[in-house]
Amino acid sequence: MKRVWVAVAFLVLACAGGVAYQTLLLPARSQTASTVRRHSPAVPVVVATVVRKSMPVRIDTIGTVQPIANVVIKSRIDGYIDKVLIHDGQYVKGGDVMFRLDARAAQAQVLQAEASLAKDQAQLANAQRDVKRYASLVAKDFVSRQQYDTAVTTVQAFEAAVAVDQAAIQNAKVLLSYDTITAPIDGRVGAIAIKAGNSIKSNDLPLATINQIKPIYVGFALAQSELPALREAMARGPVAVTVVVPGDPGKPITGTVAFFDNSVDTASGTINVRARFANDDERLWPGLFLNVSVTTRDDPNAVVVPSTAVEVGQDGDYVFVVKPDNTVASRPVTVSRAIGGESVIAKGLAAGERVVVDGQLRLTTGTRIEIHPPVTGPKPVSAS
Repeated sequence: MKRVWVAVAFLVLACAGGVAYQTLLLPARSQTASTVRRHSPAVPVVVATVVRKSMPVRIDTIGTVQPIANVVIKSRIDGYIDKVLIHDGQYVKGGDVMFRLDARAAQAQVLQAEASLAKDQAQLANAQRDVKRYASLVAKDFVSRQQYDTAVTTVQAFEAAVAVDQAAIQNAKVLLSYDTITAPIDGRVGAIAIKAGNSIKSNDLPLATINQIKPIYVGFALAQSELPALREAMARGPVAVTVVVPGDPGKPITGTVAFFDNSVDTASGTINVRARFANDDERLWPGLFLNVSVTTRDDPNAVVVPSTAVEVGQDGDYVFVVKPDNTVASRPVTVSRAIGGESVIAKGLAAGERVVVDGQLRLTTGTRIEIHPPVTGPKPVSAS
């Protein structure tokens, strides 16, 4: 019985000790954590002020460079390539001679047609003289009316023969012109597929291809929801399009929207658009993939922060807002768009507030901060 009472007393003392621990030690621990937070070193950060200013409304997408005209050069007649007067990759102008075929057979056909014309013209002249003689004789009944009509018919037949000969000459000259193959447009020639000494057939294998590259198109697709804004912008005037060539250290290239397609692609819900660029420096090359930006209008009252202020969390975008007591608070924001290192905030911030743009890694809500000026030069490299 004595052992039972000892055990009961021990349990009572243990419970009393636990209550005392919770009452005395836990509040002390909480006070200690709060004290540590208040006295912990301030986190160095860089801040920026939220501003309200004019920002363009821009659509970013991917596009490809497309030649305005693409011409495949083929022979119109059967022949033999006598000379190739261009080289691979050459820039040609419309009318420049590219290939010459063996023209001797075509020249002979022209001469033959001209000889036939001369013969028929001589016969026509003789028939016309006969008509003049018969005209005076038929009036005196020295020849019959039938003989006169026959002479007139002969003249008409030779006139038709002369017309046929003239048409044959024109046709022979056209065929002769096909022996000289010229560039139909200005542009850049690709690889020459068939060299001198080869026989070719009419409209068979391509001899070369010409791409017009000055000016040139950039084609891209926009979502059908962007079409009203694009049409409204084009109604106000030329719509600027800026492209960046990956790997090209030069400045962005600017052109204007030339046209958009006459229908929306029902499979993808997009509409094809083409922008026209002068391309005098030939930085745009057919087939290149580009980063395309279309500016439809300017928003004069956009709320803007540096893009480095925006952090991405599990629940979306957020920023650390600086409070008057130099502590920070996490605040969710809605980013409308990002342009040139700046983000337009549709919801969550007001002009004049300050946000952290560098040093967010060590921050949580309530963290005390120490504001440092931004680093303007390159960061120092620590010695290893």
